[in-house]
Amino acid sequence: MDFLLEKGIDASQISALVRSEKKAEGLKAKGMNIILGDYNDYPSLVKAFSGIDKLLFVSGTDLPNRTSQHERVLNAAKEAGVKHVTYTSGAFKTVTPSSPFWLFAEAHIRTEQWLKESGLNYTLLKNGLYMDYLPYFIGNVLETETIYLPAGNGKISLALRAEMAESTATVLTSEGHTNKTYHFVGTEAYGYEDVAGYISEITGKAISYISPTEEEFRDSLRKTGQGIPEEFMGIVLAQAQGDADITSGDIEKLIGRTLTPLKTFLQGIYKA
Repeated sequence: MDFLLEKGIDASQISALVRSEKKAEGLKAKGMNIILGDYNDYPSLVKAFSGIDKLLFVSGTDLPNRTSQHERVLNAAKEAGVKHVTYTSGAFKTVTPSSPFWLFAEAHIRTEQWLKESGLNYTLLKNGLYMDYLPYFIGNVLETETIYLPAGNGKISLALRAEMAESTATVLTSEGHTNKTYHFVGTEAYGYEDVAGYISEITGKAISYISPTEEEFRDSLRKTGQGIPEEFMGIVLAQAQGDADITSGDIEKLIGRTLTPLKTFLQGIYKA
């Protein structure tokens, strides 16, 4: 939202769909319109979208119900007369129902197809893994001195969440994006060996990368009493297969500068 304001959009021209008005007090204080709605409540969506020209459709996080939620959102947008939908999709290579990525990717694949068939003008923003989430994926490496993930030699392409948000604001506030697809990923892909090497260089500790089998990884978590979300497991296994090895210069073109390098981000996290 802040990037829209920075680009000169008046707050009164921005409406935010929320499930709880109380949690949106900060947006309301900035002068934005707060509209109550829920991806599970079709009438609330039709009402919320009425009078909206451009809709930024942020993908849902309720993975078991996300596909049906997305279908509901698009049908409501059509009924309400929305003119253009910008959808935050996911960046991945070819994925089939047998892929470990399917739980994460299915709703995106179907939503993209529905949008293209809907007759609505659209823009697809295919978001890769947020660089900000990398510390969560690799765990407490300063204590263990090990990155322990079943990602093999797979590489990942990362970009900061803020840089993706800034690019999104550019798309929403400029022309020439109708029916186009952008890959919101980094310009370079990295393996976890690279990540371990950078952290070693930054901290002076010898961080190693070990890639166990999936079963060994699950066993190690069971022994420590830890669970793991299946979507996380699917993403890591998909990385091992190369499904996250996608690079693009789209963000750099939209924001007009070089992306924050992975090493620079890691220095901010791990430098003493």
